[in-house]
Amino acid sequence: MSNWQKVYQDNLQHRAEIVKAVLEDNEIPAFVVSKKDSAYQFGHFEVHVDRDDIMKGKKIIEDDIRFE
Repeated sequence: MSNWQKVYQDNLQHRAEIVKAVLEDNEIPAFVVSKKDSAYQFGHFEVHVDRDDIMKGKKIIEDDIRFE
């Protein structure tokens, strides 16, 4: 687990899931971690990838994903 690093964070779960799906489509294993408090509904969601895929993952996110 220590080899997994955060490459993306968002307050909306569906955006984190989209990022995860795009990374996986590019053969980068990824998973979503919820940092959202269930009682008070504040926090965020993080997408994590293996440390070896951080640079490639960030490049894909920067170049290919737009939420506007």
